[in-house]
Amino acid sequence: MKYVCQICGFVYDPAVGYEDAGIAPGTEWADVPEDFICPLCGVGKDQFEAE
Repeated sequence: MKYVCQICGFVYDPAVGYEDAGIAPGTEWADVPEDFICPLCGVGKDQFEAE
């Protein structure tokens, strides 16, 4: 399941991860650090919803 930033539309895909933030491919959303911020608009993890 992918997670979408409700502010700007950035998509976090667990299969891809987000290596710029040190999040390896295969990292599930629940395992993404709570201090993760959207790389496009800077909002917190709480602003993402399952797609």
